[in-house]
Amino acid sequence: MFEFIKQPWPWYIAGPLIGLTVPLLLIMGNKSFGISSSLRHICASCMPANIPFFRYSWKKEVWNLFFVAGIFLGGAVAVNLLANPDPVVVNPSLATELAGYGITNYNSLVPEELLNWHTLFSLKGLIMMVAGGFLVGFGTRYAGGCTSGHAIMGLSNLQWPSLVATVSFMAGGLVMANFILPAILSL
Repeated sequence: MFEFIKQPWPWYIAGPLIGLTVPLLLIMGNKSFGISSSLRHICASCMPANIPFFRYSWKKEVWNLFFVAGIFLGGAVAVNLLANPDPVVVNPSLATELAGYGITNYNSLVPEELLNWHTLFSLKGLIMMVAGGFLVGFGTRYAGGCTSGHAIMGLSNLQWPSLVATVSFMAGGLVMANFILPAILSL
């Protein structure tokens, strides 16, 4: 009965569904779509410190915390109830390239060769997890938002900073995927 939902959805279905969240949020109360601000809301609600960055009315944005909780719960439902047991289909040329780095298992969303305890405590793992996490956090803060906020919400509102941020995200992603990641995987 639910076999259609276990398969990857084509771009012409998933894209408009994601895109429709923008007008829906605007109609439902002039809300902006974005995820990175939720960490600030969590810190503002949980930290009793008198830090100026966290002194604002976070309760006005509590809807965003429910939105993020819904994303988490939706992911948990998808993994536990709707998981597709078939291996992830990878383009043959990408499979050949990844095999050169020792990545051959595609039975999960992240190859086990990259995400395991042994790799985490290696130079490669530290670079990918710690340095990568820092760069993502720094870039999100520096750009004033994440990819979903800028690329989906900001571009639909014709905001110039969102166009600059989205072009920068895409350029950084291309450089990372084609130059930096292969160098890290070769370690």
